[in-house]
Amino acid sequence: MLNDLLPFGITLDTTMIAGSCLWSLALYLGFYTLREWIIEKLEQWLNFADQTLYISQAEFEKSRKVRESQNAFYASVCSIIPFLAIGSLCNWGVELGLGSSWSVSIGLFACVACGVYELGRLDGQNK
Repeated sequence: MLNDLLPFGITLDTTMIAGSCLWSLALYLGFYTLREWIIEKLEQWLNFADQTLYISQAEFEKSRKVRESQNAFYASVCSIIPFLAIGSLCNWGVELGLGSSWSVSIGLFACVACGVYELGRLDGQNK
């Protein structure tokens, strides 16, 4: 379908995409403190950038809660990007070493292991 719209061909390696996403999810689940730090810094930066767009302080304070909530959402969504990059590198490394079928398998195993780790971490916080 995509090749019908464009005059040039685009090939997508679905194994690479699946493996990279699995590795990214595993890293996102496994590195809680890094994830929270990235979200916090992105949120601070978005709030600062948003504040510089307003000339009057009264106008800025009028819709501050809504914009801070929106910036928190954007920061949470954008925090996935570094994990996608690192997950792609992990997937590429496993593909070089073991082959493309193993990269998906080990990515799936990493997701399960990091998911169990995250559940244990959350359970440990509740006690």
